[in-house]
Amino acid sequence: MRYILLLFTTVLCTSLFAQKQVRWEDLSKVTFTEVYNEDIGAYVMIPSFSESIKALEGQEIEIKGHIIPLDIKANDFVLSAFPFASCFFCGNSGPETVMELKLNVKSNYDTDEYKTFKGILKLNAEDIYSLNYILLNATEVN
Repeated sequence: MRYILLLFTTVLCTSLFAQKQVRWEDLSKVTFTEVYNEDIGAYVMIPSFSESIKALEGQEIEIKGHIIPLDIKANDFVLSAFPFASCFFCGNSGPETVMELKLNVKSNYDTDEYKTFKGILKLNAEDIYSLNYILLNATEVN
């Protein structure tokens, strides 16, 4: 009986505190509106997130993707649904396919390494100098 109780408690605690695995398809439920930004003198795309995406904000998630180093010295990396050759920055996909990684530790990744990360999802619809998806306290999952 103790074994069954211990097993039940372990399963319950694991499910309560486990991060949610998110797929890029889950993050594609977003629409964009082009709005002229006076400060930069250009049109920018403003996201409208679906309710299912809004429900993920502030939650610990786990997601897989391709690494795109922006500035290794500054520890700036992006996670992409697609390899660099077909990622958002090359014009072949939308802004919903990339996520800023705010890594906990200094890291060094190569372009297109396929990794899994966990962290707290932050949605961004206002700061035009950041991506729409940001993974705070990001750590690599082995």
